[in-house]
Amino acid sequence: MKTLLFLTDGFEEIEALATVDILRRAGIVVTTVSTTGKANVVGKNAVEVKADTLFEEVFKDDADMLIIPGGPGVANLDKHQGLKELIKEYNQKGKWIAAICAAPTILGKLGLLEEKNAICYPGCENDLTRAKLLDLPVVVDGNIITSKGPGTAFQFAFKIVEILKGKEKAEDVSKGMCYSL
Repeated sequence: MKTLLFLTDGFEEIEALATVDILRRAGIVVTTVSTTGKANVVGKNAVEVKADTLFEEVFKDDADMLIIPGGPGVANLDKHQGLKELIKEYNQKGKWIAAICAAPTILGKLGLLEEKNAICYPGCENDLTRAKLLDLPVVVDGNIITSKGPGTAFQFAFKIVEILKGKEKAEDVSKGMCYSL
């Protein structure tokens, strides 16, 4: 299984890095993709990360899932036309899209959450156009996974593992991390 996780300046570190770590522990290939045109990306809390590749260089068609962390950098992601086109393409193909914190607002503005169950960071709900908002840490509806915020990052990542590798794999990885699902 292959995933692409998108980074931009201002990304929420725990949402991105905990997800990368947990997925890699589960044997899922995660390629971090900078949308800034440079390899080094600086998170919301000044943690600098070197992305595996740049958006312009990544082979986008062979991934099983797109993963979009939140944070104030979501405004930059929302301006990235290439990323938004890729999200629409994946959605049309029924491929997995996972977004946490403020990132579901990108999906909402694209109309991908209409009549779907979803969740986002508190205060961002207005951008989830015609979504059915649920007060849960993680929501799966069709091919879209949404999650609430930094405090739900582990639950978000383990839901991705469960979807891509099965519940047993998620349980094995969580047990090894001393984390209760």
